[in-house]
Parts: sequence; structure tokens; C-alpha cells
Amino acid sequence: MTTLLKDDFYDYVNGEWMETAVIPADKPATGGFQDLVDGIDALMIAEFENMAKDDHATPKGRMKDAVAFYRLASDFAARDAAGGAEVLPILAKIDNLSSYEDLNQQLDQFILDGITLPFQFDVDSDMKNAKMNTLLVYPPATILPDKTYYTDNPQADEMLQVYFDTAVKLLVAYGKEQAAAESLVEQAIAFDKLIAPHVRSAEESADYSKNYNPQSIDTFAAHSTTIDFKSTLTALLAATPESLIVTEPAYFDAFEHIVSLSHFDLLKGWMIVNQSLRYTAYLSEEIRQLGGTYGRYLSGIDEAMPQQKAAYYLAVGQFSQVVGDYYGRKYFGETAKNDVKHMVETMIGVYQDRLTNNTWLSQETREKAIVKLNNLGIHVGYPDQIPAIYEQLRTDETASLLQNALRFGRLFREDSFKKWQTPVDRDEWEMSAATVNAYYHPFKNVIVFPAAILQAPFYSLNQSSSANYGGIGAVIAHEISHAFDNNGAKFDEFGNLNNWWTDADLAHFETLAQDMIKAFDGVSFAGGTVNGTLTVSENIADAGGLSCALEAAEKEADVSLEDFFINWAKIWRTKAKEQYQQLLLSIDVHGPAKLRANLQVQNIDAFYTTFNIKPGDPMYLAPENRVHIW
Repeated sequence: MTTLLKDDFYDYVNGEWMETAVIPADKPATGGFQDLVDGIDALMIAEFENMAKDDHATPKGRMKDAVAFYRLASDFAARDAAGGAEVLPILAKIDNLSSYEDLNQQLDQFILDGITLPFQFDVDSDMKNAKMNTLLVYPPATILPDKTYYTDNPQADEMLQVYFDTAVKLLVAYGKEQAAAESLVEQAIAFDKLIAPHVRSAEESADYSKNYNPQSIDTFAAHSTTIDFKSTLTALLAATPESLIVTEPAYFDAFEHIVSLSHFDLLKGWMIVNQSLRYTAYLSEEIRQLGGTYGRYLSGIDEAMPQQKAAYYLAVGQFSQVVGDYYGRKYFGETAKNDVKHMVETMIGVYQDRLTNNTWLSQETREKAIVKLNNLGIHVGYPDQIPAIYEQLRTDETASLLQNALRFGRLFREDSFKKWQTPVDRDEWEMSAATVNAYYHPFKNVIVFPAAILQAPFYSLNQSSSANYGGIGAVIAHEISHAFDNNGAKFDEFGNLNNWWTDADLAHFETLAQDMIKAFDGVSFAGGTVNGTLTVSENIADAGGLSCALEAAEKEADVSLEDFFINWAKIWRTKAKEQYQQLLLSIDVHGPAKLRANLQVQNIDAFYTTFNIKPGDPMYLAPENRVHIW
């Protein structure tokens, strides 16, 4: 086993598990994170089943409506009887459009109803004034997972064929003739190919500061002679905005060509096909199965999600904060919340010490980094209150599942537009407490640790303190490190896009970031290679998180560095379909789990002394090649 440890630390820790682990038929992967998800799903589905059958088991508040929605989602007999008939009037609205003028007359309602369009408006923090909400506009998603697939991926034609076959079968299921269905999908793919050259790739999008491109409303509206942006926004916001943030200017510079008079029929076909796919999860079992075909193909998933779990996921999708609040308060509680919050504060203290003693930052930049750290918001377990919008979500059990979902979707979109030019709520979470994840929000300068991740192997009172630091400690410090990664470092303590670095410090930091890019770039994995630029922010955060958590673990009386490093590798254990891994290599800002475990420990000097790793061992990395940033 010692030789294996020195050959491949990840396999040393996880090899036996990998041999016996089974990927569920409805998932592309299994592992540390996924195991927790499966456990929470089973627990909460049982809760929903119990409450669905016994009103007395349901607590007061919005959970009653979440459970009522679950009941509708679980009634597959009613869903099968309805088929896809409810979608036909929506598709007819698109099909009946005769001109762009016709579209403009109802464009605000199309947006509020969630009908797919070749642009997306959103309201979010203003990067240069992060305390206020502003208006943003985005391009639409493409059919293939990334623009690079259209030129560089040998599977692209096969992917488009699967999409074509899926969409045609779906339209036929809705009642279209075969020839008409094929024509619509051909139009959709043709329009998609007009979009693809002008949008950013995943690598280009990884630097989210590039999204900040303010334009006056007149400048933006001039991008199109076919779409009346100005009147539409005035109707949506009940006022004419002076400006908005254009996230991808190159796309909107090409908008006049993409959405031209000659492409009107292609746009209609694209809208119809997109909209027909959008509702499949709410309809009959035949349509639900059919609608997920392309997505399952991309990830290598064998089967659709079982009906009961699918119904639960639909309920959580609508009532995420409500369900998260219930889960957090019942299964996590105030005591654990305070305990983990103390752990976060301890990690912040370690981080502050490391910044104070940093040898490559000037005093001026160090002081500003510490100011940012001291203004970091900490959210643990579950939020103190649920957003007010959930008070409006009243499930009508005399209406259908889709009718309720459409009404809720419109309420959410109306609520979003009402936030325009209002203060940002720094305490509002963007993730349910029942989600196995954590995040740093650069525009709010907050870190969030949902209750669902705060359990073994990440955190447990039954684990040694070192194991906890190698798990949740490293995750906590990872999220803190995002405040100082290549993206987060561009934002100040208030979440504003604002350079607070000296020129020399910034240049040195960018050199260190390049070292991290080189450490991962081109590494072979799952029949592909890692993109070091795409994954650099997560890799910087991993490195900072691991080194800071190690320092905290070393301060404990019961320190065991073996426990620390072994649990670090354990939390990343993953078994996944190769097709899914290849998809993630193209679009995911996170590197492969195995490499996150192995390559990061190679940067830590204590790893070598703990496990007696010597020159010539495969796990050995020469000191001059080890990357140290935070």
C-alpha cells in the first residue's frame, strides 16, 4: 500500500471504494458529494411522502404549498391523461407570429411568461455599485454545450443528430406531422449555428469581470432594427432605463445579422423547439422520458430519474428556499449552526494571519486585503428568513402541475424586475440549505455554507479535528480564497469591481496565477486534457483552502496530518461516466476531482514529510515547481 500511496495518493485513499462503487442509473457520477445528495434526497422524499398523505404532518407556512405541488407532480395518472395538450396553446402563440412587429407587441409578456428568446434580461448587482441592483442582458444558451464544440469537437455532429431526433419525436408527440417537425428542428439548429460564433466559450466566460460592459439604452437599442428593446424594457420596468450592462458585447454587435428579417422563420422554429423542450418535466411520462433524452446522452446517463424523485425535484425547484429552511432547521439546528460559524471565524483568523505575514505582498495591498477579509459576510446552515416572494407561491390543486409552474415562474420573473434600482439584499441566499455545496459571492463579498454539506465526510463530531479540517475546513478556506482568486481579487470589500492592488503586487499575483494554470493545463484525463485557464480560479481556491486548513489543523492538540490529507482525498472521491467527464473538461470551471486531490497535495511541503515522499516517487514534485499563492 505504501508504494501505491507514493504512486497515486487519490487511488491509495479511494481505490477500494472505486472498485465497488456503482453509478446510479439516473446519474452520471457517484462519490463523496453525490453520496450526500442521495442521502438527503432519500430523507426528504420520505418526508414529502409522509406529509403528502397526512396534512397534520406538514408544518405551517409555505411547506404546505411545496407538499401540495409535490402531490400534483406525483399524480402521473393525471399527467398521462393530459399528455402534452397544455403546451399546444403556448407553442401556437409563437407559431402564429407573422412578423417582428407582431412579436414586439407582446414581447414583454413573452419575457414574463418565460418564452425562449434570443436574449435574456436579468436584474442583479451592479459590479461598480454592488449595493444596488441593475439591469443586465445576456445571449441565449446554445444547443451544444460550448461554442468550441461547433469547431473543435469530433462528436458535435453526433450530438446534433441526437438533439434533432429527440426534438422531432417530441414535436410529433405534441401532434405535429413528421415533416413539419423535422422542418422546425432544422430551423432551430440553423438559427443556433448563427448564434454560436458570437458567444463566449466557457474559458472566456470564466473571467466574469468581462461581463461588465455598460451601455446607454439608446446604444443598446440600436443593435437591432427588428426587436424593440427600448419599448419592451419600459413596459417591463414601468420606466425607461438610462443604461444596462451588456454581458457579451460581441454577440449584440452581431445581433442585427442574427435576428434579421431574412431569419424570422428560423427564429420562430428555434423558439418553438426550445419551448417544446422546456416543459417536458411537467407533462406525461412519455414526454418526460423523451424530453430528457439529449441531456442524458450528453452526460452518459442510462435512465431518466425515477418518478418519485423527479416529482420531489420539481417541488424543490419551485420551493428551494422553503424546503432548505425546513431541512436546515430540522436536521441541522442552531447548535450546529453556531459551531460551524465558529469554525469559519477560526479559518478567517488563520487567513488573516497568513495575509499579515505574507512575504510577496506590499504592506499597502496586505492592509486592503485584510479590510476585505474583515468585511466578509458569513452565512452558515440556513438563512435567517425566506425571501418574501415565497409568500406568493400558493399551489392551486384544482389546476394542473404545469399551470402552477407557469404561474410561479411568472411571479419569480416579475419579482426579479421589481428589484431593478433597489438595494441588494446581502443576506439573501442563492442556494438552498438542502444543497450539498458552498459558494463565495464576489458582488456581496459573502461566503455561504448550506447545512447539507456540513456532515461527514466533510464535518462530523465523530471525526478527528484534523479530518474535519481536511474536509469542511479546506472547503471553508476554499470559499474564503475565492475572495482572493484571479476573479475575486478584482472586487473590493463592498463587492465593487475595483482594483485595490499596487501594480507590482498585481503583476506578481498574475505570475503566480500563471504558475497554477501551467500546473493543470494539458494534464491528460478521461480521454481529454484539462484546461488550466478555465479551471484556474477553482485551483487557486483549492490551494489556498488546503494550505490554510492545514495551518489550522496544526494548531490543534490532537493534530494528525495523515487524517488531514486522507480526508482531503476522501471528499473528492468520484466515479463518473467518461462521457460526463469529457463534458466537464470542456465547460466546468472545476478541475477533475482526482486531480484536485492529487495535484494540490503536491504543492504542500508537509505532505512529503507526512508520507515520506521522495524524489523519484510519482507523487513527488520538485520544490521549485510547487505553487504557493495563499
